[in-house]
Amino acid sequence: MRIGLVYDLRDAYRGLGLDEEQLAEFDRPETIAALQRALESGGHEVERIGSGRALVEGLAAGRGWDLVFNIAEGLRGRSREAQVPAILELYDIPYVFSDPLTLAVTLDKGLCKRLVRDAGCATAPFVRLEREEDLEGMALSYPLFLKPVAEGSGKGCADSSRVGDAAALGARFRQLRDRFAQPVLAESYLPGREFTVAIVGNGARIRLALVAEVRCDDPAASGIYSFENKEQSDHRAEYRLVDDPEARQALRQGLIIYRLLGWRDAGRLDFRSDEQGNPCFLEINPLAGLHPELSGFPRMAAMAGWSYSRLILAMVEGALERLAGRE
Repeated sequence: MRIGLVYDLRDAYRGLGLDEEQLAEFDRPETIAALQRALESGGHEVERIGSGRALVEGLAAGRGWDLVFNIAEGLRGRSREAQVPAILELYDIPYVFSDPLTLAVTLDKGLCKRLVRDAGCATAPFVRLEREEDLEGMALSYPLFLKPVAEGSGKGCADSSRVGDAAALGARFRQLRDRFAQPVLAESYLPGREFTVAIVGNGARIRLALVAEVRCDDPAASGIYSFENKEQSDHRAEYRLVDDPEARQALRQGLIIYRLLGWRDAGRLDFRSDEQGNPCFLEINPLAGLHPELSGFPRMAAMAGWSYSRLILAMVEGALERLAGRE
């Protein structure tokens, strides 16, 4: 097939004055090169399209593809991840990964947690904070954990995001609101183990379903999988595949949520356990990082004996089955 690659490169946005944290969701050149090699190893012809804007320019010029492998994050707005899939659907071009509705809903952590909670899956109690008045009379007990409501890659997550009193809550809320220009999610802090669940496949044809425990070795970060730890995860974060009762509970919850939200082809979900060892849903990433060495998804697949090419081609194969109605 002729496959188009749509992505956002960090270097393409540096001229806008964004710092490293603001660039964190965008990809490195080596990720795109690895994806191209993996797709070509399956016999496909690959065209690097680039960003969503480049996609629009290509479509306007009359170019087309049999399939688009989309990992574009978009630049602004809580629906930014949905922009490329919406354009592709307008032009009736098939693509890998989730549709605009799923991508928009899952980026907004508050909306996503409401859907998950209503489906009976465990998640920490939370409050969406937009104004100073929202800080008053909160029915949550300290400590709390704060993060921007519509960001990924650990953006806005740091040791200071864990707050133990009203003064720290107000200070961190204002920092995050002003920096990211969006509401802030405050949720009860979960002191237990942290898990990430990686899934490849659709419907009854799940090709891969793994659980890894994530441990951070930076003592200054109190075990929090922060932005800094994610950016340097090759030496700050340990991924270890696990299959104990607590991990299996996270996997069961992950598969329920995966299907509930209409995810397609692949995705990754994060959980952290409460004091009793019950995994609680944190957030999900339907456009998980695919750097062959740094990203959690490929690292977990490698631990299970999957090569990088096998992982990427399995995502494509799942998409083709779905498109043919054979999932």
